Amino acid sequence: MTRPLVGPELAERLRAAVPGAVVDANDSDVWVRSEDIRKVCSFLREDADTAFDFLVAITSVDYVDYFEVVYRLTSLRHNHSAILKTRAYERDEPVVPSVVAVWKGADLQEREVFDLMGVRFEGHPGLKRILTWEGFEGHPLRKDFLLQRP
Repeated sequence: MTRPLVGPELAERLRAAVPGAVVDANDSDVWVRSEDIRKVCSFLREDADTAFDFLVAITSVDYVDYFEVVYRLTSLRHNHSAILKTRAYERDEPVVPSVVAVWKGADLQEREVFDLMGVRFEGHPGLKRILTWEGFEGHPLRKDFLLQRP
């Protein structure tokens, strides 16, 4: 079974590597500033002690006041995992930097979050809808999505 890296342990490592990036941490999660997400992810992948070489999932949650983007990471070398989170506060145009340059597996996952939640991943090489069609109005997993259009 994969051993989770506890939030405070990972947060301290990140504070030393990317000063100012860590916003908060609890027993299981670490929140980082969205503008630092690519730097933080690159560090977590390249650092020999963390070696997060596998991006398990990218998901998003609509909290109405902000969107939270959640990254589930695993190190196959060390058999440990972590949960990294960031927030996008602009409801009309939520933006988070893309991590496709860090993990190629982020490509389709970022497209899915963009399509269903409307979070734009800045720097993504081909950000377009993946589950709905081009021209589809809105983002169906957002809390403000209307099932019946007037």
